[in-house]
Amino acid sequence: MSDVPANRVVVTGLGAVSSIGLGASEFLSGLRSGRSAAKPITAFDTEGFDHANGCEIVDFDATHWIRNLEVETLGRASQFSVTAARMAVDDAALAEADLRSGRCLISIGTTDGESRDLDHLVETEVEHGAERMDPTVTARVPAGRLSAAIAHEFGLSRVEAVTLPTACAAGNYAIGYGFDAVRTGEADYALVGGADALCRKTFTGFYRLGTIAPELCQPFDIDRKGILTGEGAGVLLLETLESARARGARIYAEVLGYGLNCDAHHPVAPNQDSVAQCMQLALDGAGVKPEDVDFISAHGTGTKANDVTEARAIRQVFGDRTPRTISIKSMLGHSMGAASALASIGCALALTEGFIPPTINHVETDPECRVDCVPNHAVEADLRVVQNNGLAFGGNNSVVIFGKYEEARA
Repeated sequence: MSDVPANRVVVTGLGAVSSIGLGASEFLSGLRSGRSAAKPITAFDTEGFDHANGCEIVDFDATHWIRNLEVETLGRASQFSVTAARMAVDDAALAEADLRSGRCLISIGTTDGESRDLDHLVETEVEHGAERMDPTVTARVPAGRLSAAIAHEFGLSRVEAVTLPTACAAGNYAIGYGFDAVRTGEADYALVGGADALCRKTFTGFYRLGTIAPELCQPFDIDRKGILTGEGAGVLLLETLESARARGARIYAEVLGYGLNCDAHHPVAPNQDSVAQCMQLALDGAGVKPEDVDFISAHGTGTKANDVTEARAIRQVFGDRTPRTISIKSMLGHSMGAASALASIGCALALTEGFIPPTINHVETDPECRVDCVPNHAVEADLRVVQNNGLAFGGNNSVVIFGKYEEARA
Protein backbone atom coordinates (compact mmCIF):
# COMPACT_ATOMS: atom_id res chain seq x y z
CA MET A 1 0.00 0.00 0.00
CA SER A 2 3.04 2.28 0.18
CA ASP A 3 2.48 3.60 -3.38
CA VAL A 4 -1.18 4.45 -2.74
CA PRO A 5 -1.77 8.01 -1.50
CA ALA A 6 -3.31 7.98 1.98
CA ASN A 7 -6.71 9.56 2.38
CA ARG A 8 -7.26 12.23 4.98
CA VAL A 9 -9.80 10.92 7.48
CA VAL A 10 -12.37 13.18 9.12
CA VAL A 11 -15.09 12.88 11.74
CA THR A 12 -18.49 13.91 10.38
CA GLY A 13 -20.93 12.31 12.83
CA LEU A 14 -21.06 11.89 16.59
CA GLY A 15 -23.27 9.61 18.67
CA ALA A 16 -23.02 9.88 22.45
CA VAL A 17 -25.00 7.77 24.89
CA SER A 18 -23.74 8.98 28.24
CA SER A 19 -24.80 9.60 31.81
CA ILE A 20 -24.27 13.36 31.34
CA GLY A 21 -26.31 13.64 28.15
CA LEU A 22 -27.81 11.72 25.25
CA GLY A 23 -26.74 12.89 21.81
CA ALA A 24 -23.88 15.17 20.81
CA SER A 25 -25.67 18.37 21.81
CA GLU A 26 -26.59 17.22 25.33
CA PHE A 27 -23.18 15.64 25.78
CA LEU A 28 -21.55 18.94 24.80
CA SER A 29 -23.72 20.77 27.32
CA GLY A 30 -22.70 18.31 30.03
CA LEU A 31 -19.01 18.72 29.25
CA ARG A 32 -19.18 22.51 29.18
CA SER A 33 -21.08 22.78 32.45
CA GLY A 34 -19.08 20.13 34.31
CA ARG A 35 -22.15 18.00 34.96
CA SER A 36 -21.78 15.14 37.45
CA ALA A 37 -23.60 11.83 36.96
CA ALA A 38 -22.59 10.32 40.31
CA LYS A 39 -25.46 8.74 42.22
CA PRO A 40 -26.42 5.45 43.91
CA ILE A 41 -26.46 2.49 41.53
CA THR A 42 -29.86 0.98 40.77
CA ALA A 43 -28.84 -1.45 37.99
CA PHE A 44 -28.27 -4.31 40.43
CA ASP A 45 -28.66 -5.14 44.09
CA THR A 46 -25.88 -3.36 46.01
CA GLU A 47 -26.65 -4.84 49.43
CA GLY A 48 -23.45 -5.79 51.23
CA PHE A 49 -21.25 -3.12 49.66
CA ASP A 50 -20.08 -0.34 51.96
CA HIS A 51 -20.58 2.15 49.13
CA ALA A 52 -22.13 1.80 45.68
CA ASN A 53 -22.21 5.05 43.76
CA GLY A 54 -21.85 4.96 39.99
CA CYS A 55 -22.64 6.88 36.84
CA GLU A 56 -25.75 5.20 35.51
CA ILE A 57 -27.82 6.29 32.51
CA VAL A 58 -31.41 6.89 33.53
CA ASP A 59 -34.53 7.43 31.42
CA PHE A 60 -32.98 5.68 28.43
CA ASP A 61 -35.48 4.30 25.94
CA ALA A 62 -33.80 2.64 22.97
CA THR A 63 -37.03 2.63 20.95
CA HIS A 64 -36.56 6.35 20.38
CA TRP A 65 -33.57 5.58 18.14
CA ILE A 66 -33.64 1.93 17.08
CA ARG A 67 -36.00 1.66 14.12
CA ASN A 68 -35.46 -1.71 12.47
CA LEU A 69 -34.63 -4.17 15.24
CA GLU A 70 -36.70 -5.57 18.07
CA VAL A 71 -35.18 -3.86 21.09
CA GLU A 72 -35.86 -6.78 23.43
CA THR A 73 -33.53 -8.95 21.33
CA LEU A 74 -30.62 -6.67 22.24
CA GLY A 75 -28.73 -6.51 25.51
CA ARG A 76 -28.26 -3.11 27.12
CA ALA A 77 -24.74 -2.61 25.73
CA SER A 78 -25.94 -3.46 22.21
CA GLN A 79 -28.85 -1.07 22.64
CA PHE A 80 -26.31 1.59 23.52
CA SER A 81 -24.07 0.81 20.53
CA VAL A 82 -26.90 0.75 17.99
CA THR A 83 -28.37 3.95 19.43
CA ALA A 84 -25.01 5.73 19.29
CA ALA A 85 -24.49 4.57 15.70
CA ARG A 86 -27.95 5.84 14.74
CA MET A 87 -27.16 9.18 16.37
CA ALA A 88 -23.85 9.40 14.49
CA VAL A 89 -25.38 8.66 11.09
CA ASP A 90 -28.22 11.13 11.69
CA ASP A 91 -25.76 13.74 12.98
CA ALA A 92 -23.65 13.32 9.84
CA ALA A 93 -26.75 13.83 7.64
CA LEU A 94 -25.69 10.71 5.75
CA ALA A 95 -28.49 9.06 3.81
CA GLU A 96 -28.96 5.40 4.75
CA ALA A 97 -29.03 4.49 1.06
CA ASP A 98 -25.55 5.99 0.65
CA LEU A 99 -24.32 4.15 3.73
CA ARG A 100 -25.70 0.88 2.36
CA SER A 101 -24.19 1.38 -1.08
CA GLY A 102 -20.73 2.12 0.28
CA ARG A 103 -18.12 -0.19 1.76
CA CYS A 104 -18.49 -0.01 5.52
CA LEU A 105 -16.55 -0.93 8.60
CA ILE A 106 -18.15 -1.23 12.02
CA SER A 107 -15.65 -1.42 14.85
CA ILE A 108 -16.90 -1.39 18.46
CA GLY A 109 -14.71 -1.81 21.52
CA THR A 110 -15.90 -3.26 24.81
CA THR A 111 -14.74 -4.43 28.21
CA ASP A 112 -17.73 -6.49 29.31
CA GLY A 113 -19.81 -7.21 26.22
CA GLU A 114 -23.22 -8.19 27.59
CA SER A 115 -22.03 -9.12 31.07
CA ARG A 116 -25.11 -7.52 32.55
CA ASP A 117 -27.16 -10.28 30.92
CA LEU A 118 -24.60 -12.85 32.04
CA ASP A 119 -25.06 -11.63 35.62
CA HIS A 120 -28.78 -12.40 35.38
CA LEU A 121 -28.24 -15.78 33.70
CA VAL A 122 -25.76 -16.90 36.35
CA GLU A 123 -28.11 -15.78 39.11
CA THR A 124 -30.94 -17.77 37.51
CA GLU A 125 -28.74 -20.85 37.17
CA VAL A 126 -27.62 -20.69 40.81
CA GLU A 127 -31.10 -20.12 42.20
CA HIS A 128 -33.28 -22.14 39.84
CA GLY A 129 -31.08 -24.24 37.56
CA ALA A 130 -29.84 -23.80 34.00
CA GLU A 131 -33.13 -25.00 32.54
CA ARG A 132 -34.79 -21.80 33.79
CA MET A 133 -32.49 -19.49 31.84
CA ASP A 134 -34.38 -17.12 29.56
CA PRO A 135 -33.58 -18.10 25.93
CA THR A 136 -34.11 -14.51 24.72
CA VAL A 137 -31.55 -13.21 27.21
CA THR A 138 -29.18 -16.08 26.41
CA ALA A 139 -29.25 -15.20 22.71
CA ARG A 140 -28.25 -11.60 23.53
CA VAL A 141 -24.95 -12.55 25.18
CA PRO A 142 -22.39 -12.85 22.31
CA ALA A 143 -20.22 -9.74 22.33
CA GLY A 144 -20.12 -9.73 18.53
CA ARG A 145 -23.67 -8.43 18.60
CA LEU A 146 -22.42 -5.00 19.72
CA SER A 147 -21.16 -4.44 16.17
CA ALA A 148 -23.29 -6.88 14.15
CA ALA A 149 -26.52 -5.34 15.44
CA ILE A 150 -25.47 -2.00 13.93
CA ALA A 151 -25.09 -3.66 10.54
CA HIS A 152 -28.54 -5.24 10.92
CA GLU A 153 -30.13 -1.96 11.99
CA PHE A 154 -28.93 -0.22 8.82
CA GLY A 155 -29.33 -3.19 6.50
CA LEU A 156 -25.66 -3.23 5.55
CA SER A 157 -24.27 -6.03 3.41
CA ARG A 158 -20.97 -4.56 2.15
CA VAL A 159 -19.63 -4.45 5.67
CA GLU A 160 -17.05 -5.79 8.09
CA ALA A 161 -18.31 -5.81 11.68
CA VAL A 162 -15.82 -6.42 14.48
CA THR A 163 -15.97 -6.17 18.26
CA LEU A 164 -12.64 -5.46 19.94
CA PRO A 165 -12.25 -6.68 23.54
CA THR A 166 -9.19 -4.69 24.64
CA ALA A 167 -10.88 -3.59 27.85
CA CYS A 168 -10.73 0.09 28.78
CA ALA A 169 -8.54 1.00 25.79
CA ALA A 170 -10.96 -0.62 23.34
CA GLY A 171 -12.73 2.52 22.11
CA ASN A 172 -9.47 4.02 20.85
CA TYR A 173 -8.45 0.66 19.37
CA ALA A 174 -11.70 0.67 17.39
CA ILE A 175 -11.11 4.23 16.18
CA GLY A 176 -7.61 3.33 15.03
CA TYR A 177 -8.93 0.29 13.16
CA GLY A 178 -11.49 2.43 11.36
CA PHE A 179 -8.94 5.16 10.63
CA ASP A 180 -6.70 2.65 8.85
CA ALA A 181 -9.58 1.25 6.80
CA VAL A 182 -10.72 4.66 5.57
CA ARG A 183 -7.21 6.04 5.11
CA THR A 184 -6.18 3.13 2.87
CA GLY A 185 -9.43 3.13 0.88
CA GLU A 186 -10.63 -0.23 2.17
CA ALA A 187 -13.79 1.38 3.55
CA ASP A 188 -15.83 4.39 2.50
CA TYR A 189 -17.42 4.84 5.92
CA ALA A 190 -16.48 3.59 9.36
CA LEU A 191 -18.71 3.58 12.44
CA VAL A 192 -16.27 3.26 15.32
CA GLY A 193 -16.30 3.55 19.08
CA GLY A 194 -17.16 1.56 22.18
CA ALA A 195 -20.03 0.43 24.39
CA ASP A 196 -20.58 -1.09 27.83
CA ALA A 197 -23.37 -1.34 30.39
CA LEU A 198 -23.11 -1.29 34.16
CA CYS A 199 -22.83 -4.81 35.53
CA ARG A 200 -22.37 -6.36 38.95
CA LYS A 201 -19.36 -8.43 37.85
CA THR A 202 -17.18 -5.46 36.95
CA PHE A 203 -18.32 -3.28 39.85
CA THR A 204 -17.52 -6.12 42.26
CA GLY A 205 -14.12 -6.71 40.68
CA PHE A 206 -13.08 -3.10 41.07
CA TYR A 207 -14.59 -3.02 44.56
CA ARG A 208 -12.54 -6.05 45.63
CA LEU A 209 -9.43 -4.34 44.25
CA GLY A 210 -10.18 -1.41 46.55
CA THR A 211 -10.49 1.04 43.67
CA ILE A 212 -14.16 2.13 43.90
CA ALA A 213 -14.52 5.65 45.30
CA PRO A 214 -17.11 6.08 48.04
CA GLU A 215 -18.81 9.12 46.49
CA LEU A 216 -17.00 10.96 43.70
CA CYS A 217 -14.28 10.43 41.12
CA GLN A 218 -11.45 12.96 41.62
CA PRO A 219 -8.72 12.42 39.03
CA PHE A 220 -5.33 13.97 39.88
CA ASP A 221 -6.60 15.21 43.24
CA ILE A 222 -4.41 14.53 46.28
CA ASP A 223 -7.42 13.03 48.07
CA ARG A 224 -8.64 10.85 45.18
CA LYS A 225 -10.06 7.51 46.22
CA GLY A 226 -10.73 5.63 42.99
CA ILE A 227 -13.14 5.19 40.11
CA LEU A 228 -16.87 5.21 39.74
CA THR A 229 -18.13 2.64 37.27
CA GLY A 230 -20.24 4.04 34.46
CA GLU A 231 -21.87 3.00 31.21
CA GLY A 232 -22.74 4.21 27.74
CA ALA A 233 -21.55 4.25 24.16
CA GLY A 234 -19.72 6.57 21.85
CA VAL A 235 -19.72 6.12 18.07
CA LEU A 236 -17.99 8.34 15.52
CA LEU A 237 -18.62 8.31 11.78
CA LEU A 238 -15.37 8.48 9.83
CA GLU A 239 -15.04 9.11 6.11
CA THR A 240 -12.50 10.56 3.73
CA LEU A 241 -12.10 14.29 3.45
CA GLU A 242 -12.92 13.97 -0.25
CA SER A 243 -16.22 12.24 0.56
CA ALA A 244 -17.13 14.78 3.24
CA ARG A 245 -16.42 17.70 0.91
CA ALA A 246 -18.39 16.12 -1.93
CA ARG A 247 -21.55 15.81 0.14
CA GLY A 248 -21.11 19.11 2.00
CA ALA A 249 -20.77 17.44 5.38
CA ARG A 250 -19.96 19.24 8.61
CA ILE A 251 -16.46 18.25 9.74
CA TYR A 252 -15.88 18.07 13.49
CA ALA A 253 -12.23 17.09 13.41
CA GLU A 254 -9.56 15.22 11.50
CA VAL A 255 -8.05 11.99 12.79
CA LEU A 256 -4.31 12.54 12.47
CA GLY A 257 -2.98 9.24 13.77
CA TYR A 258 -2.88 6.78 16.63
CA GLY A 259 -0.60 4.49 18.59
CA LEU A 260 -1.15 1.06 20.14
CA ASN A 261 0.99 -1.17 22.30
CA CYS A 262 0.71 -3.90 24.90
CA ASP A 263 3.46 -4.36 27.48
CA ALA A 264 1.82 -7.28 29.35
CA HIS A 265 3.64 -5.87 32.39
CA HIS A 266 0.99 -6.60 34.99
CA PRO A 267 -2.67 -7.65 35.08
CA VAL A 268 -3.81 -4.29 36.51
CA ALA A 269 -0.84 -1.95 37.12
CA PRO A 270 0.11 0.53 34.36
CA ASN A 271 3.70 0.76 33.14
CA GLN A 272 5.09 4.27 32.74
CA ASP A 273 7.59 3.55 29.98
CA SER A 274 5.01 1.65 27.95
CA VAL A 275 2.40 4.41 28.29
CA ALA A 276 5.02 6.98 27.23
CA GLN A 277 6.00 4.82 24.26
CA CYS A 278 2.37 4.56 23.15
CA MET A 279 1.95 8.33 23.26
CA GLN A 280 5.14 8.78 21.23
CA LEU A 281 3.94 6.21 18.68
CA ALA A 282 0.71 8.18 18.26
CA LEU A 283 2.51 11.51 17.89
CA ASP A 284 4.95 10.06 15.37
CA GLY A 285 2.14 8.41 13.42
CA ALA A 286 0.25 11.69 13.31
CA GLY A 287 3.32 13.72 12.35
CA VAL A 288 2.79 15.90 15.41
CA LYS A 289 5.42 17.30 17.75
CA PRO A 290 4.77 17.28 21.50
CA GLU A 291 4.74 21.08 21.61
CA ASP A 292 1.87 21.11 19.10
CA VAL A 293 -0.57 19.33 21.46
CA ASP A 294 -2.99 21.79 23.10
CA PHE A 295 -4.50 19.46 25.69
CA ILE A 296 -4.59 15.81 26.66
CA SER A 297 -7.79 13.96 27.45
CA ALA A 298 -6.25 11.57 29.94
CA HIS A 299 -7.33 8.08 30.89
CA GLY A 300 -7.51 9.70 34.32
CA THR A 301 -9.36 7.10 36.35
CA GLY A 302 -8.90 8.69 39.77
CA THR A 303 -6.92 5.77 41.21
CA LYS A 304 -3.63 6.37 42.98
CA ALA A 305 -1.66 4.18 40.58
CA ASN A 306 -3.12 5.33 37.25
CA ASP A 307 -3.00 9.06 37.77
CA VAL A 308 0.61 9.24 38.98
CA THR A 309 1.87 6.79 36.36
CA GLU A 310 0.01 8.52 33.51
CA ALA A 311 1.16 11.97 34.62
CA ARG A 312 4.77 10.83 34.82
CA ALA A 313 4.51 9.24 31.38
CA ILE A 314 3.15 12.50 30.00
CA ARG A 315 6.10 14.41 31.45
CA GLN A 316 8.43 11.77 30.03
CA VAL A 317 7.15 12.59 26.53
CA PHE A 318 6.32 16.30 26.85
CA GLY A 319 9.00 17.44 29.29
CA ASP A 320 8.48 20.73 31.11
CA ARG A 321 5.92 21.88 28.54
CA THR A 322 3.14 19.57 29.73
CA PRO A 323 -0.20 20.30 28.05
CA ARG A 324 -3.28 20.80 30.16
CA THR A 325 -4.43 17.32 31.10
CA ILE A 326 -8.08 16.65 31.91
CA SER A 327 -10.29 13.69 32.75
CA ILE A 328 -13.96 13.55 31.80
CA LYS A 329 -14.27 10.46 34.02
CA SER A 330 -14.68 12.96 36.85
CA MET A 331 -18.11 13.70 35.31
CA LEU A 332 -19.35 10.44 33.78
CA GLY A 333 -17.30 7.82 35.57
CA HIS A 334 -15.42 5.00 33.91
CA SER A 335 -17.60 3.65 31.13
CA MET A 336 -15.12 0.87 30.36
CA GLY A 337 -15.00 0.08 26.62
CA ALA A 338 -16.95 3.26 25.89
CA ALA A 339 -14.56 5.46 27.87
CA SER A 340 -12.03 6.47 25.22
CA ALA A 341 -14.76 6.61 22.55
CA LEU A 342 -16.79 9.12 24.56
CA ALA A 343 -13.57 10.99 25.34
CA SER A 344 -12.80 11.09 21.60
CA ILE A 345 -16.21 12.65 21.00
CA GLY A 346 -15.31 15.16 23.70
CA CYS A 347 -12.07 15.92 21.86
CA ALA A 348 -13.89 16.45 18.55
CA LEU A 349 -16.42 18.77 20.21
CA ALA A 350 -13.65 20.67 22.00
CA LEU A 351 -11.87 21.30 18.70
CA THR A 352 -15.07 22.44 17.01
CA GLU A 353 -16.37 24.58 19.87
CA GLY A 354 -13.05 25.96 21.12
CA PHE A 355 -13.00 24.91 24.77
CA ILE A 356 -11.35 22.48 27.17
CA PRO A 357 -13.66 20.41 29.39
CA PRO A 358 -12.95 20.52 33.12
CA THR A 359 -11.87 17.93 35.64
CA ILE A 360 -14.58 18.36 38.26
CA ASN A 361 -14.60 17.45 41.99
CA HIS A 362 -11.10 18.94 42.21
CA VAL A 363 -9.73 20.45 45.42
CA GLU A 364 -5.94 20.15 45.39
CA THR A 365 -3.67 18.66 42.75
CA ASP A 366 -1.46 15.79 43.86
CA PRO A 367 2.13 17.11 43.69
CA GLU A 368 3.16 13.73 42.27
CA CYS A 369 0.90 14.38 39.29
CA ARG A 370 1.81 18.02 38.66
CA VAL A 371 -0.65 18.66 35.83
CA ASP A 372 -3.01 21.51 35.05
CA CYS A 373 -6.22 19.50 35.04
CA VAL A 374 -8.49 22.50 34.28
CA PRO A 375 -10.18 22.21 37.67
CA ASN A 376 -13.96 22.41 37.97
CA HIS A 377 -14.72 24.86 35.16
CA ALA A 378 -14.31 24.61 31.38
CA VAL A 379 -12.02 27.14 29.72
CA GLU A 380 -12.25 28.68 26.28
CA ALA A 381 -9.28 27.84 24.08
CA ASP A 382 -8.17 28.04 20.45
CA LEU A 383 -7.28 24.42 19.79
CA ARG A 384 -5.50 22.79 16.87
CA VAL A 385 -4.33 19.39 18.15
CA VAL A 386 -5.61 17.25 21.02
CA GLN A 387 -4.57 13.85 22.34
CA ASN A 388 -6.83 11.18 23.78
CA ASN A 389 -5.36 8.46 26.03
CA GLY A 390 -6.91 5.06 26.65
CA LEU A 391 -5.14 2.66 29.03
CA ALA A 392 -6.31 -0.79 30.06
CA PHE A 393 -5.63 -3.78 32.25
CA GLY A 394 -3.09 -6.21 30.85
CA GLY A 395 -0.91 -3.37 29.57
CA ASN A 396 -3.15 -2.51 26.62
CA ASN A 397 -2.59 1.13 25.66
CA SER A 398 -4.13 3.21 22.88
CA VAL A 399 -3.74 6.87 22.00
CA VAL A 400 -5.50 8.83 19.24
CA ILE A 401 -4.50 12.28 17.96
CA PHE A 402 -7.20 14.60 16.61
CA GLY A 403 -6.69 17.87 14.75
CA LYS A 404 -8.88 20.82 13.95
CA TYR A 405 -9.95 20.53 10.33
CA GLU A 406 -7.90 22.82 8.08
CA GLU A 407 -8.14 22.98 4.31
CA ALA A 408 -4.42 22.43 3.94
CA ARG A 409 -2.49 20.69 6.69
CA ALA A 410 1.26 21.06 6.89
